[in-house]
Amino acid sequence: MRAVEVGDHRCGGGAPLLWIAGPCVIESRDLTLKIAECLAEIAGRLGIQLVFKASFDKANRSSGKSFRGVGLETGLRILGEVKSKTGLPLTTDIHEVGQVGPVAEVIDLLQVPAFLARQTDLLMACGRTGRAVNVKKGQFMAPWDMKNVVAKMDEVGNPNLMLTERGTTFGYGNLVNDMRAIPWMQDLGRPVIYDATHSVQTPGSHGDRTGGDRRMVPYLARAAVAAGCDGVFIETHPDPDSSPSDGPNMISLDNLPALIGQCMRIREALIGTANESPR
Repeated sequence: MRAVEVGDHRCGGGAPLLWIAGPCVIESRDLTLKIAECLAEIAGRLGIQLVFKASFDKANRSSGKSFRGVGLETGLRILGEVKSKTGLPLTTDIHEVGQVGPVAEVIDLLQVPAFLARQTDLLMACGRTGRAVNVKKGQFMAPWDMKNVVAKMDEVGNPNLMLTERGTTFGYGNLVNDMRAIPWMQDLGRPVIYDATHSVQTPGSHGDRTGGDRRMVPYLARAAVAAGCDGVFIETHPDPDSSPSDGPNMISLDNLPALIGQCMRIREALIGTANESPR
């Protein structure tokens, strides 16, 4: 497997776990910087690779009246400030081809949301920037369907691709996780990230908004690391219940270090087992 570089971090190919963390959406400059500075401190203290994530626009909200974010121009300005103040590499969602150019000027890892994983023009526009790209597997897609995403990136000459597992639609308003998806997608030769936030969603369960169960985040994150994922995606917030987007699925910032520590110990145990000589 080829490692993918995100800023000064590496993912896959035997590199340490990559953590992608931050709030679901940019609510304000001050809150975004506060969260980023806290995550930078955690990353330094625990010695982990961390990419800061926040969306300038949540274009796939259940209701047209829901808060979507601060917009492209303001959002990129805030994210640029995050990078200059913390040194953390950045990622954010891209929904339209017209957003790709401006975003690639600021962002290290271009993220394509799961609902858009089959949008050829968007994928190839992201690939042509030369930036690292992370494509989330659609809830409606099988793991092996992601071979087409890999092929589209290859067509534009961009091998810097990561794939993300985020659960599969199971009936109405529920997602399930099949951890076999991690090694299956790794067989495509690309690092695989596990999204522990969106995997616990219950889509549309609150009528005009999506619900979820953040209690399940630690269980699934630990299981994904045990299954050999190359990185973990977790949205986090100082007060998740106050967040205007994905609050039920985010874990508290205060609880994040403990979960990272648990996952790192699982990862270390796996590496130790792999290095053991046969008896």
